[in-house]
Amino acid sequence: MPKLSLAVSRRAPGEGERRLVRKIDFFILTFCCLSYFLNYLDRSNVSNAYVSGMKEDVGFEGDQLNQINTCLTVGYVIGQIPSNLVLNYVKPRFFFPAMMAVWACLTMLTASARSPQAVMAIRFFQGIAESSTFRHLHGLITLPVALYGLLLFPDTPATTAAYYLAPAERALAVSRLPPADQASAKAAVFSWAFVRSVLSSWEWWGFVVLWIIAGETESFSSNSLLALYMKNSPTTTYSIAQLNNYPTGVPAVGIVSTLFWATLTDAARGKRYLVGYFIAATGVATSAMVLAAESRNPGTARSEAVVFAAYYWAGAVYACQATFFAWANDAMRAREPVFRAVVLAGMNLGSNSVNAWWSIVFYGASMAPWFTRGMYAMIAVSVALGVWTAGLVWVSGGAEAKSAAASGDGRHERESDADVPFREARGHKREQSSV
Repeated sequence: MPKLSLAVSRRAPGEGERRLVRKIDFFILTFCCLSYFLNYLDRSNVSNAYVSGMKEDVGFEGDQLNQINTCLTVGYVIGQIPSNLVLNYVKPRFFFPAMMAVWACLTMLTASARSPQAVMAIRFFQGIAESSTFRHLHGLITLPVALYGLLLFPDTPATTAAYYLAPAERALAVSRLPPADQASAKAAVFSWAFVRSVLSSWEWWGFVVLWIIAGETESFSSNSLLALYMKNSPTTTYSIAQLNNYPTGVPAVGIVSTLFWATLTDAARGKRYLVGYFIAATGVATSAMVLAAESRNPGTARSEAVVFAAYYWAGAVYACQATFFAWANDAMRAREPVFRAVVLAGMNLGSNSVNAWWSIVFYGASMAPWFTRGMYAMIAVSVALGVWTAGLVWVSGGAEAKSAAASGDGRHERESDADVPFREARGHKREQSSV
């Protein structure tokens, strides 16, 4: 979701400011948390329907389940940049709920589909609509959340009309924003100087590639491998209730893991990179467990228990979502807001561009129950994640040391290429400042 910031003040906040932040946090976070909850409902509903009879009713063959997910991802990638641009002209409390209502209707329309191709078409347009906020929200339940956002989402400090904010609180919210010329910031986005500054930065390459790799370590969970394994189990015939209920343990582990690592890395002064090493070890270990279960008596109850344990443990990798985006934000805290926005969007676009084909190649439904090719792919990306995390720690540490040295020399303005388009847009030429 595009970030709406109230810029943290450097001074100690007063009681009025703390009350303002509590109000803003409550209404933004409740909307976002409800949306994220529905995200996971819809992410799993197609897979749940597939193993619960939709495969036979609609006539799915081969890897068409994965192709449906690819259609949604392609729509999401296509719609993400336009959705971000629209927010420059339409208030978020109008745009977000409107798009939620569109994809809610499309989700409900899926019930009328009678062929895999019809489902693919619906999911493609649903991906475009869902690109405005979080992916994959559930249909009927989404409408009340959309109404909630329309009535209570606060918009930005400069445009808010929220009834629960007093005039003095709105003025305080605006005062907390850093003095910035928004028009020149927008102009900088479309300048080649700004594009070059982003593409030549270590933050762009470091964090975009990090999330491309890390996004694929979630493949066991995001492709519902446990449900597909159970559907094609070599030892047990599971009931529909079991097919729907047992896999819910995977996101449950993800919730616990996310809370644990978010708390730990906060306590460790923002050492988010620790999660990268944990996820790398988890990916290698869980893949090896499934490969071992396949090679040693795959038709036994013991091997099935090993597979369940591996997939439940693999749910812990969900922790990388919150921590890696927090790491990127931490590393770019001294950058212009528009620079941060572009890098974060690049992380999302890069990951989803790979996701569009990765599941078909390595985790196709026809490869169930063992997904042998996918296990080796998981080991490879997990090793790559550990190596890339170590390299990014080294590069970011060097950048921070250089910034600290510059501050110690009394240079209070950041003298990097990324700032040039902003200074030019404001008319602050180096030649003028030296006169």
